[in-house]
Parts: sequence; C-alpha cells; structure tokens
Amino acid sequence: MNTPANVFDKGLLACRFARRAGKKADFVTELVISDLGARLSDISRTFSNALIIGPDAQRLPQKLNSATAPINFQRASTLSENPAFDLLSTEQFQPKKSDHDLIVSLFDIGVTNDVPGFLKQALRHLTPDGLFMAAFVGGTSLKELRAAWLEADALHIGGAVARVAPFIDTRDAGNLLQRAGFALPVADVETHTIRYANALALMQEIKALGASNPLCIDGAKPVSPAHLASACTAYEQASSDPDGRVRATLEIVWISGWAPHKSQQKPLLPGSAKISLTDVLGKKSE
Repeated sequence: MNTPANVFDKGLLACRFARRAGKKADFVTELVISDLGARLSDISRTFSNALIIGPDAQRLPQKLNSATAPINFQRASTLSENPAFDLLSTEQFQPKKSDHDLIVSLFDIGVTNDVPGFLKQALRHLTPDGLFMAAFVGGTSLKELRAAWLEADALHIGGAVARVAPFIDTRDAGNLLQRAGFALPVADVETHTIRYANALALMQEIKALGASNPLCIDGAKPVSPAHLASACTAYEQASSDPDGRVRATLEIVWISGWAPHKSQQKPLLPGSAKISLTDVLGKKSE
C-alpha cells in the first residue's frame, strides 16, 4: 500500500492554532458553526454519543440541537498528541470500537494528507446508521489570490510556486465518501464573496487566522517588496469593485454520509422496475 504524501505540515498548523488561544473566534469558523447548527436542526434524530473534531478544538461548539433533542458534543483536536479521536495525530489508521452515532469534522479534510484514510477511519468509529458530517474550505476558494500570485511569480522568478493549499472539488468529495463505504452520500457547497480594502488586507487576515501556507513544500521563500507589490497590483486589477475594494471567493464544501444499516433505503437493481417509462409518459407520437 502506498504511503500518503505529506502535503501539509501538521506541526506548523498546530503552532499557528496554539497562538490563537484566547482570541475570539474568526468569522469563517463562526459562519461554519452557524451553518452546522442549521443543518443539524433539520435532522429528526436523537444523538446520544456525538463527537466533534477539528484542528482547533477550542473553537468547536459543545452543544447544538437536532430537530428532536439537544446534542452534547465531546470535543477533540486532530492535531494534538493524544486526541480522543485518534485520526490525524499519527496518520496511522487503525480500526477502533464503533461507538459514536454522530461525528462532525470541521476543517480537517482541508488539511489532511490521506483523505480516503480519514474517511474510512471515521466510518469505523460510527455505530450502524450513525451520521458523519464534515465541512472544509474547498472548491474555488481564493481563486483570485492564486491567479495574482501566479502572475507575480511569473514576472519575478519565471515560474509558479506553491503558495496556497490545494482544495478538494465538491464532486470529488462526494465520490470520496462513496469510496469510503458511506451510505446515502451527499455533497454540496456554500459560496461566499468577501470584500477587503485591498489585497494586502486579505493576506494579513489569512495570516491572522493561522491559515497561511500550510504546505510541507517550502514555497514561502522570502518575497521582495517589488514581488509582493506585483501580486497586490495583479489582484486589484483583476478583482476590484467600483468602490476600490477587492473580492475574495470562499467556498465551504459540506459532505455527509451514514454508516450502512439494513433499515436504510437502497437503490433498485437495474432491470427491476415494474412499470415501463414509456407507459408513464406515453408513446412518442409519429
């Protein structure tokens, strides 16, 4: 079996999140938690052993509500040395007892070296008919920033440098759930356009959120003032509004799936239909 490539520097991520201790939650986390609450409130299920995990556990909620009852979460960081949910601390995916009827993962998948292994391990932790939900930054997020740095890098160093983490597309996320063995997989995306005074303000906020370049590959070599100015200029020329502010795209990908159970609906086998579509729609008139 191939060992997953180390794309993300987990130690670097842990240090950045540790520096945020005691500070108020950032708007991206607050946005995702609000959306999570709305999604759970539509589910008519009582969850008795729920777990919520993420790289920065201190910002995760301890209580939300389903449509029928409060949900009390056990919280765990997937970057700590001894997390309650042993997924990402060692990247060793060993089967454990299936004891959770709900697992929520916020932002893990976007910084996971082995996403298929992560999902399979999550499934092993679920009781039959247990629910897995995850949200992460993905899709075309920060496409404006990528394009600006590509243009600046081409001008100053003659080629591209990895400066922004790779993001998972919504369609790929749904396929990954299915491959991991989840039943009734669903994937959707929430797209937000955020505006900043200028490109440098966006870069400064990304750094403050602890979300600047998390890659193991050293793409963050010193950048000259002229190089940075070129990136800002390229960004502002391509993505400015009439009032001078710049746009940034943020896509939050949501996925969910259930641990298989005999009570769940299953698709009909090919050829098992009892009624012909032609009989329903009528024969095409000649």
